This record gives sequence, structure tokens and C-alpha cells, in this order.
Amino acid sequence: MKAENIKDIVKEKYSQIARESDSDNSSSCCGPTNCCGSDSEISMIGDEYKDVEGYNPDADLGLGCGIPTEFAGLKPGQHVLDLGSGAGNDCFVARAEVGESGKVIGIDFSEDMVKKARRNNQKHGFKNVYFLSGDIEEMPLKADQFDVVLSNCVLNLVPDKHKAFSEIHRVLKPGGHFCVSDVVVKGTLPEKLRKDAEMYAGCVSGALELEKYLDVIHKAGFRDMQIHKQKRIEIPQETLEKYIPKEQIEDFNTGDKGIFSITISAKR
Repeated sequence: MKAENIKDIVKEKYSQIARESDSDNSSSCCGPTNCCGSDSEISMIGDEYKDVEGYNPDADLGLGCGIPTEFAGLKPGQHVLDLGSGAGNDCFVARAEVGESGKVIGIDFSEDMVKKARRNNQKHGFKNVYFLSGDIEEMPLKADQFDVVLSNCVLNLVPDKHKAFSEIHRVLKPGGHFCVSDVVVKGTLPEKLRKDAEMYAGCVSGALELEKYLDVIHKAGFRDMQIHKQKRIEIPQETLEKYIPKEQIEDFNTGDKGIFSITISAKR
């Protein structure tokens, strides 16, 4: 599938989620521990935010696969960028840590998500939190301006991850770092699962194998990589049966291969 088509699918899917979250439509598959696939729900090991300072339930659409701020080492006064900021949840958590002297910018290429995040921000009246529309592969931002870059279950959806991490490197200040939660694959993911476009928008098929993911980060010029947390993503039996022969499912669920959430950081 062409990169442009992938972006269109992802943008429409997440725009739909933003619109449905503003309505009384309860048909959305998204919840605190799910991410949207085609006609099924996939547990995304959603870590609980409810006791995290700065957490805003209105901004939590259940689309994450970790809590990157937990390991980001944020400090008062820092400038922070959140990639694929959605309705703004991680931005508000980051703002609680950097304080009034800091600055937080969220970027998302779904206009519906950006509008929702801005409405959530207006409720708080934060003057140092901003939301922009833009593409992670070509950010409308100047170089060398952020201390920390965050992202939560978004980079796996970006077609060109080399561009994405190169852009992260560009916008970070020298000595700055990123901390992202993302989805990776260990072993070979069945091709039919990888090619399902709706599943792609839902979190899985855009994921790289772990070693390739780490190689992309290394080639972008980062150092001191550290995986802080990883956990297997449990996929329902009925979903696996669509893509994997039944006799192979047990090995998929218990072996070394599978789909995992990781939270990783590295320094520029």
C-alpha cells in the first residue's frame, strides 16, 4: 500500500474517533484499554492514567499503549513536543511536570483531533500548551527547540519511520532526548494480518520488528537507547483465527514472537 493511502486511512480513522467521542454515538470501538481495529477490539495493555498528575479524562480516548511521560524525566521549564497528540492527554500530563515556566506543543495531522485538543485546553485555560496540525514526517517546526519529544502509540502508524525519527532528531536541542511508547513485532507477523488496512489504522500492521525499529533510531543519530518497559499485546482468539492457522496460534501466544508495546528513550 502506498504511503499516501496509508496516511489517508489513518487520518480518516482517527478523525472519526475524534468526532464520535464528541457525540452520543456509542458504536466506537475505543475505550480505555482498546485501540480501534476493523470489526474487533484489541487490548492495548492500556496503562491507567487516573492517578497520574495532569490526567484529563476528556482528553483520553484510549488510544495509547503506554505512559511515555512516566520515563521521560521531565523537569520544570522544559520545552516538550508530543507527536500525534490526539485529544491532548499526554500534553496535559507533560504540562503538569514542566509547570508554568515550561512549554508543551502537540502536533497531529487530524484536524478533528487538533480541534478537540484545543477545546480541552480551553477548559483549563493553559497559556503554555499549544496544538498544531502537521505531518510527523515533515514537521512545521524549527530545528533545535525542544528538550524532550514524546509520542504514544503513533510512530508505528507513520509510513516512513526513518523520516519520523530524523525529524525528531532535527527538532530536539543538542543533548535533548525522546521518550515514546510504541508497538513493535518480535518474529514474523503473518502477512495477512500486516496487510489488513483497517488493522493498520488500529495499531498493529504498521509496527516494525524490534531490531529494525532500534536500527532506525540508531541511523537517525540517536545514542544511549534504553527500553524502559515492554509487554505483550494480547490479541483475542477470534481475531487471530482470521489470520493465523489454528495450530499456530498457541505458539504465537506463548513463544518469543508476537506483538509488544515498548516504551523507549534515546538522546540526541
